[in-house]
Amino acid sequence: MARRPVQEDPEVLRRAVIKQLESSASLLRSGSLRERVQALVPAFLALRDLGAMQMPSEEGKPEAARARILQYLRLYPGQVIAGHELMVISGIGDYPRRIRELRVQHGWPVISGVAVKAMREDDEEEHTADDLPAMAPDEYVLIEDKQDLAAASRWKLANNIRRSKGGVKDKILRYLRENVGKPVTGEELRYVANNRKEWARRSRELRTEEGWPIATRFSGRPDLPIGIYVLEEDRQAPPHDRHINEKVRRDVLKRDNYTCRDCGWNHAIANPADIRFIELHHMIHHSKGGENIEENLLTLCNICHDERHRREKSNDC
Repeated sequence: MARRPVQEDPEVLRRAVIKQLESSASLLRSGSLRERVQALVPAFLALRDLGAMQMPSEEGKPEAARARILQYLRLYPGQVIAGHELMVISGIGDYPRRIRELRVQHGWPVISGVAVKAMREDDEEEHTADDLPAMAPDEYVLIEDKQDLAAASRWKLANNIRRSKGGVKDKILRYLRENVGKPVTGEELRYVANNRKEWARRSRELRTEEGWPIATRFSGRPDLPIGIYVLEEDRQAPPHDRHINEKVRRDVLKRDNYTCRDCGWNHAIANPADIRFIELHHMIHHSKGGENIEENLLTLCNICHDERHRREKSNDC
């Protein structure tokens, strides 16, 4: 069971740590191994209490470990936080379990260095280095200071899919299709994939090779935080659209400022009732020799895209 911190004045605890270390100096120099370890126990426990006291509640007393971790992360959203910091502020060694509880049970979008590493290795988020430093496995980032109250039910679904039969890609797609239009974190997809390192690559393949409209910060949704994925519609792109080079796709979107060239819609002006999302349109269609090059592509919302095809079909008739 985790040891609850003693509710004392931080200065009293600081002096106690120094006094305990000074009083055990002779044992630390010449005692047996066990005597040295036993001499450090009181100072170690007092130091843990001192760490926990750095994050008091409004009443001046320390909150539970999980609450202290959350409070600390919320002070530094978007910043990489070392696990050792969270160990100090929580006053417990089992802080990763508390982080998981914050993520799974309470819907706080905390992403770990493990998930970021998978995205980097697969080049899924090729611009991540510009926005987020390389992370060690035991480092964490609160993606945004926003609680997702629906996360608990999603994690229950994720657990069911995780335990079902099928490959990593199939499980990720099933999970995304159960959450169409909803942002899900890379941590959720990693969990669905049984923590397999390939989850980021499989997520990319669903978008680039199989045509599922999975948006990320760098694939059409600059409004999304890093590490968030959204399946924008439960349908695949036509086969010819699945072969647009990712760099070409990004260059077209960036050129058009991620905005529909017909109606001016983009995600920055979207509202919760919007069913629109951004797609690429071929000005000269494949059937007429059009190529997947930047000069032949433009950005449209799905509504304007469909309207263009209706008009073109009507004119052909």
